[in-house]
Amino acid sequence: MPRDLSLTSDAQNRGDRSWINEKEGVITSWDDFERYPWPDGQTWDTRDLEWFDANLPDDMCLVGRGGHFCEYLCWLMGYETLCFALYEQRDLVEAIAAKVLELELAAARVMLQSKRLGIWWASDDLGFNTGLMISPDDTRQLVLSGHKALASLVHQDGHPYLLHACGNRSDIMEELITDVKLDAIHSWEDKIESICDAKIAYGDRIAILGGIDVGFLCTADETAIRDRVRLTISTCQPGGGFCLGSGNTVANYIPLKNYLIMLDEGRRYQ
Repeated sequence: MPRDLSLTSDAQNRGDRSWINEKEGVITSWDDFERYPWPDGQTWDTRDLEWFDANLPDDMCLVGRGGHFCEYLCWLMGYETLCFALYEQRDLVEAIAAKVLELELAAARVMLQSKRLGIWWASDDLGFNTGLMISPDDTRQLVLSGHKALASLVHQDGHPYLLHACGNRSDIMEELITDVKLDAIHSWEDKIESICDAKIAYGDRIAILGGIDVGFLCTADETAIRDRVRLTISTCQPGGGFCLGSGNTVANYIPLKNYLIMLDEGRRYQ
């Protein structure tokens, strides 16, 4: 779905970097909503899926993607506009959320037809260091309801539903586990909640993914990284439901050497 991005070719290390317009997005009124070029939800190009079904090696699977329910509200409206609209144009916010859910489910039904799809990895950044992007109640109504519907569809087809979600999720963690019924969750920052603490708190009910804080990976030396990896595995591996990785997305400003050290120590661990 098209959205308003700010771009720069002067990104750190390599490649371009983009930013969402935080003030005002492409939908700020009902007229914008009606004019927006929504996908029709009926016609999909499945050539890539068909190719993978025919050619993917037997020991590989496809990973379904989607579930950007909170992100699309922020992307399409702009975060500042969204915050005002929750009070001044709530019906518009609800209409956008409903349209996004309709399209997410339509796309998922197409992807789930693939015989090689193995898991579903949803991605939806929900907050920042100290809280959610919108209130817990609004998150439950406008965001978690979407994840619940998508997770139910994925589960009906026999696949696990994983979620990457940055931010402080403490206000809604119980709902993510018991209502949305996540199978696994990713994104852990030491300043919010370390993966070791999360394993102790939730590890008997949900799989915990990642865990090596990105800020730490950027600045730590080799000895510290290897020590942290061993501590993380020794704490999180017992009982299963754990996969080693970076706490957040592997950003292109992480020193490659440090990332490879993390992987190497993970493979060495016994």
